[in-house]
Amino acid sequence: MNINISAVFREYIFPLSIVTTIVGLIVFIPGLLGVILPDIAEGVLHIPRDFIPWSLYLLIIGFFILITGVWYLYSYIKNKNFILKELETNKRSEFIKKKAELHNAVKHLPSKYKVMLKEKEAEFRIK
Repeated sequence: MNINISAVFREYIFPLSIVTTIVGLIVFIPGLLGVILPDIAEGVLHIPRDFIPWSLYLLIIGFFILITGVWYLYSYIKNKNFILKELETNKRSEFIKKKAELHNAVKHLPSKYKVMLKEKEAEFRIK
């Protein structure tokens, strides 16, 4: 049983990027409050005073997790919209011009988009 982790990640990139963004927000906001307004963080979020010095670390880690989630979410949506827009074309010459870009975008999307691209190539009789 050979499991390719990148293939599994590619199949579930949309929900994983949403979860990563949410986790990043959950870690980032208490870190931000702990750094900027430690009294509010202690009162509203019920963070013990011992954990307030760790707020800077939460802020930094949460920021990187948040940026990673947003980046993957943006990349997925951009590639998906590009593929769907280009697959609507009925002109073979336009499709051939964008073929390299389409194959590059499909590499980062779930396998159903690769199948859609192969069907369109078969329709236009392109190898």
